[in-house]
Amino acid sequence: MLNHYPLWKNLVILLTIIIASIFALPNIFGEDPALQIATSKRGIEIDVNTLARIEKSLAKENIKINKSTLRQNTGKSNDLLIRFNNESDQLRAKTIIQKQLGDKYAVAINLAPATPEWLLSLGAKPMYLGLDLRGGVYFLMQVDMESALSKTLKAYLSDSRQLMRKAKIRYTGAKLVDEEILLRFKNDEDRENAATRIKRDLKDLLLIEKNIDNQIVLSATINPQKLKEIQTFALKQNITTLRKRIDEKFNGLVEPIIQQQGTDRIIIQLPGIQDTAGAKDILGATATLEYRAVDEEHDVDAALNGKIPVGSKIYYTREEKLNGRLIPSRPVLLKKRMIVSGEHVTNANASIDPETNGALVSVTLDSYGGKKMDDFTKSNVGKGMAVVYLETKRITQTDKDGKKSFITKTTEEVISVATIRGRFSTRFQTTGLDSVQEANNLALLLRSGALAAPVYIIEERTIGPSLGQDNIDKGFLSVIIGFVAVLVFMLMWYLKMGAMANIALALNLVIIVAVLSMLQATLTLPGIAGIVLTIGMAVDANVLIFERIREELRNGNTPQNSIHSGFEKAFMTIADANITTLIAAFVLFVVGTGAIKGFAITLSIGIMTSMFTAIFVCRGIVNFIYGGKKVDSLSI
Repeated sequence: MLNHYPLWKNLVILLTIIIASIFALPNIFGEDPALQIATSKRGIEIDVNTLARIEKSLAKENIKINKSTLRQNTGKSNDLLIRFNNESDQLRAKTIIQKQLGDKYAVAINLAPATPEWLLSLGAKPMYLGLDLRGGVYFLMQVDMESALSKTLKAYLSDSRQLMRKAKIRYTGAKLVDEEILLRFKNDEDRENAATRIKRDLKDLLLIEKNIDNQIVLSATINPQKLKEIQTFALKQNITTLRKRIDEKFNGLVEPIIQQQGTDRIIIQLPGIQDTAGAKDILGATATLEYRAVDEEHDVDAALNGKIPVGSKIYYTREEKLNGRLIPSRPVLLKKRMIVSGEHVTNANASIDPETNGALVSVTLDSYGGKKMDDFTKSNVGKGMAVVYLETKRITQTDKDGKKSFITKTTEEVISVATIRGRFSTRFQTTGLDSVQEANNLALLLRSGALAAPVYIIEERTIGPSLGQDNIDKGFLSVIIGFVAVLVFMLMWYLKMGAMANIALALNLVIIVAVLSMLQATLTLPGIAGIVLTIGMAVDANVLIFERIREELRNGNTPQNSIHSGFEKAFMTIADANITTLIAAFVLFVVGTGAIKGFAITLSIGIMTSMFTAIFVCRGIVNFIYGGKKVDSLSI
């Protein structure tokens, strides 16, 4: 029978309409100003008692809470979402809560969708709107240039020592004092020889001969041009690394704006994301791993009493919870010399240890790190190796006068001590992590690369739409005008068939919104441009089909045969046109950044949904009205 769909095709269309409607629906509800409170610290929990403390302190300041939700996240600790009636209460509450809870908790400004619970229970969430449409979160990051300089000076100090050892130049000491390297010698001849070799091999160092406390000294400092290069590299490398972290954290669907400000600051603007506390952890974190040998030749108790062996250092294990009981940390004596560190990691993935159900990170090292690990494990089978977790954070302190100051705190914890059972090199697993959340974050940080220098959040605020409300209204108005104009044209030019195409076109718009919502993608003004273009392209397919039907009717074909031929013969032309456009959109997505990617995403989604609605859905509607019936003429 011509122009008749089997039952399964009609069910697919119906199911698509239902699912698209459900997932597009959350976008019609508004958003509430909110605060998200989270913590990743072991032993610190967010529970009903935390909420009660917060509610009590806010009530004293006459700040009303709209709604509070204690959320249990899969693989993560609890977090708390508190909604407010207006932004003024939100900002006042942030200051009060942060002061009360202290630095062990992250309090982040947020915008929480007011989607009904029944939709959220189905997994339906609104899509994100970009900074140009709804504003977002603004972070001002300070790059610690002193750390970048110190790191470079330590590398030059190590190179100087190695250079003198190779040249068999005798020296009595080498150390860093402020921003200069001081090399001590027994006589002038050794100093002259060292100066000659350093000038030849380490050309970026400026050398000055000194006599300090009757000692023969060679002072080395970095020349100004090299200093500028170090700062520029640290800034650019950090921008690249932060962009990678954000893309990994939000699956490339958030369009961040990351810009340099001055010589040592970075501006990051994130569209209204929901997990702003998680974003803060990723942006400011400098977590990494170090693999060290256990000192099994000396007694840890003796080291605790002050007899620390040369070349060793005391570390402490993490506190652990076992059967609800907190096991305190214990001291471990490790070798100062590292086997490998996180900078040699090329890939890292978090997963669950099937034996212990604990979190682990599968690590892949580069060739240099793999060789070092292979050499160590080959000759140390049966001995202990420890994994040290390092995390650097900047803590804000406020004195009695209200002045803020910052202190840098580095946490070093032994997360795992294991016996080497066999030789391994580039691939192995690291266990002992606190949670799946920590494992995911650590894997992300290791994958995206180390920061060239630590960065700290020195300012955080919400920002309004960057293009102004007038431009935003015009952007949405353009979609409405374009959509209505197309509907009117199709209805006037193709009559009843045009009305069927309009139904499919409206469904196409709903499906685009639903897909963007399901992907949790970010819609920006360029994305709206992609939707407007999609509307025109979607109706273009119907124009080709309807003109083909008219041609068949002019050739004397029956209405039923004309409908069948129109859809069948126009299909390849429509497919060719859309596939070539899809290839162009894919190239834009791969090569482009920011706004270009946003345009490419909506265009790609629109192309695929328009083919579905223009060919599959529109024909389903035509079949429903004309299929299996005696038709003398078509309203086209």
